[in-house]
Amino acid sequence: MPTLDVTIIQSSLHWHDAEKNRAMFSEKIDSIVEPTDLIILPEMFTTGFSMDAPNLAEPMDGESVSWMQDMAQARNASICGSLIIADRDKYYNRFFCVNANGSMITYDKRHLFRLADEQDHYAQGNDIVTFEINGFRVCPMVCYDLRFPVWSRNRGSYDVLIYVANWPSRRHHAWETLLRARAIENLSFNIGVNRVGTDGNELPYSGGSAIIDYLGDYLADLGDTEGSATATLDLDALRKFRDRFAFHKDADEFKLEI
Repeated sequence: MPTLDVTIIQSSLHWHDAEKNRAMFSEKIDSIVEPTDLIILPEMFTTGFSMDAPNLAEPMDGESVSWMQDMAQARNASICGSLIIADRDKYYNRFFCVNANGSMITYDKRHLFRLADEQDHYAQGNDIVTFEINGFRVCPMVCYDLRFPVWSRNRGSYDVLIYVANWPSRRHHAWETLLRARAIENLSFNIGVNRVGTDGNELPYSGGSAIIDYLGDYLADLGDTEGSATATLDLDALRKFRDRFAFHKDADEFKLEI
């Protein structure tokens, strides 16, 4: 049965400096020694979590998207992370998964972080997205989406959740707790990639990037330090667990209004 080798990278970020961040992540990706199919970077990995969209946004054919395509091709792996994107006179906190052949899948962050007035600077996404890698169906989310279980509810549509984030230290307990909860309640693997360090607003981050299985157990955990980790996901094991413990068959039906 299919397996998926996933690498998570946890790092501090250079505030508002896309060129330095691309160079930094190039080195970190080049240093990955394990075979991997999927490499995941944090939310807004070229800038830090910023509301200065007019000065930081890039177009869909900008340097950072091109860099993701080049890195994916060079590593023969898919690269994920979110960027500040200008598209049709609006700004988006947009998740990208760029594949080795240059193709890409995007998801626009649905839940905009009210405590930072993100909703005043970025347009809201309205679509749940899934894509496939190595036979695994993957559902991407961004940071604050983690607090809203209805949005990420698994109706048999995915096997892996991904949350890329800039989740601050002061709410770190919620990050760890909700990552495990989303995995357990959705009978899926869950991957959370956060940052460390302090941003340009003097806000500290404690990391906690992790790869978690459908039992809520850690397959990889980067704690509060910079680094990377790789884990192998087993689709056959997930399917056998779902067959034996078919909790999803007793889930409540509802209609999601967008």
